[in-house]
Amino acid sequence: MPIVVDIDVMLARRKMSVGELAERVGITPANLAVLKNGRAKAVRFATLAALCEALDCQPGDLLRWEASDEPDGVTAQEAPLSC
Repeated sequence: MPIVVDIDVMLARRKMSVGELAERVGITPANLAVLKNGRAKAVRFATLAALCEALDCQPGDLLRWEASDEPDGVTAQEAPLSC
């Protein structure tokens, strides 16, 4: 996926555990792990704002875009299915 989540980087910089961040943000550690590991399909702006507040950072410190490895920028999710 071309969007990379760097929550683990900010956690290390702030010397904070996943459990502590989850408690401060008001989400479960399991849901934070889904987001942290890049498995989330979406994130609410309210959650992103709470993460930024708890980690004292900007959204760009947590999310970044990387070019796709797929030809012509087509991702596997966008590619047409063959029957």
